[in-house]
Amino acid sequence: MVDLFGGNPDNPLASTVDSDDSVQLLDTTLRDGEQAPGVSLTPDEKADIARSLDRAGIEFIEAGSACTGEGERETIRQVTALDLDATVTSFARGVRNDIDLALDCGVDGVTIVVPASDKHVERKVGTTHDEVVENTGDLVAYAKDHDLWVEVIGEDGSRADLDFLERLMREALEAGADRSCYADTVGHATPETTYEYVSRLADLGPVSTHTHDDLGLGMTNVWASLAAGADLVHGTINGIGERAGNVALEEVAIALAHGYGVETMDLEQVYDLAQQVSHATGVPLPPNKAVVGENAFTHESGIHTDGTLKDDTMYEPYPPEMVGRERRLVLGKHAGRAGVRAALEEHDVDVDEEELAAIVERVKRLGDRDKRVTDADLLAIAEDVQGRERDRHVELLDLTAASGGGTPTASVRLRVGDDERVASGTGSGPVDAAVEAVRAALGSEADAQLESYHVDAITGGTDAVVTVEVEMSKGDRTVTVATSDSDITRCSVDAMVEALDRLLSTDAPSTESGPEETLADD
Repeated sequence: MVDLFGGNPDNPLASTVDSDDSVQLLDTTLRDGEQAPGVSLTPDEKADIARSLDRAGIEFIEAGSACTGEGERETIRQVTALDLDATVTSFARGVRNDIDLALDCGVDGVTIVVPASDKHVERKVGTTHDEVVENTGDLVAYAKDHDLWVEVIGEDGSRADLDFLERLMREALEAGADRSCYADTVGHATPETTYEYVSRLADLGPVSTHTHDDLGLGMTNVWASLAAGADLVHGTINGIGERAGNVALEEVAIALAHGYGVETMDLEQVYDLAQQVSHATGVPLPPNKAVVGENAFTHESGIHTDGTLKDDTMYEPYPPEMVGRERRLVLGKHAGRAGVRAALEEHDVDVDEEELAAIVERVKRLGDRDKRVTDADLLAIAEDVQGRERDRHVELLDLTAASGGGTPTASVRLRVGDDERVASGTGSGPVDAAVEAVRAALGSEADAQLESYHVDAITGGTDAVVTVEVEMSKGDRTVTVATSDSDITRCSVDAMVEALDRLLSTDAPSTESGPEETLADD
């Protein structure tokens, strides 16, 4: 038994949860998440995300709002046709037609949203408290008569009169609702308020919690809810949603598993899910985001790197593999000898103590200039310190790209070993076409995977210089390269060719026909 709030008997939030407690997750990425400004998911994207959520063991998936329109209903039907293990639901307003529309989509359940605060009852809907209670009971009975799982949300519940909210949810449960839901619709509540409200609702029956992060308290309010007796948490992958977003389900899941031994989902699926949702929504992951941010398992500080090399758990609360991640050691102004030596060893570069000291000093100087020290930077420094001539295997000799008016095309001339190769390609844009041309020129040697591709403008104006950073892998080797140029196509190809050269330079060129190329593009 683990105390959630520090064991202070005077703390109104003091409560416990243990590994025997059951907590379920309801994912609303496809509904509330899509309401984030600028986000619009295609039916195929929603179906693919739903499959991934189901594979990860999420118990409830809110597929959308059937009342939105026929396009949304077709999307919900596409999700329900997948025959998932999860309970697939639709958001429904407090009108019978919304339930009928949801039924027409073949969902397993509905979340019926009714006004709870005076603002919503009187000013938004223009009704009375008595009418809301009566209407809610009728809607629940109707939905249960059609064999639906039913949850009732009191919209803006955190600003509702608590006695009225309790009366409303008692009516819903007595009419047959499977559970009530506390909704902090505008992210207004403090943990103390959340605890008080959820405690009252939990006394009536099963209760869920739906929190937003406008005060930065979304996660804290989930914990207050769980302490008060909630056993189902609404949230979204990556915390996307209206305004400041919903609580991030992956954060809830890892905190419950790591801190309290409560399993809610297959955590090894978390990172892939985060990447999938980020790509589909166009909302990038902040690098410092918990669990799935780029920096979550990345170490630069010399002290931290040295400690991590000695003991994986030295500076991490849980292993990255637990959430489908890998640990990364990067170099910069804080680099130390142990980290630099480990990075060099990854590329099979042996150095003596004097050479190592010189390389560390130059890495630090580079980092002091506010520059990310990539693998290519490190290897170039090592080559210079050791006085080695670099024997390139792949070199870009010429690039031509065109994208105006028709299908974007590109041609490249590469030197590969002792051969000169020319190839062309087409793509969705000039960068894509140029990558296809490089792929064609390298043939079966292009068996490297593009893990990430990132572009930053580092100057302003129409002649802006951009930096392209790529991470590529081949087998168990990974290399990161950053290049800068005013031409994004040239910059992208330079970075990829440099990375490929680093990966392929230690391999003998293959003369046999190999597997189909796997050089990814972005």
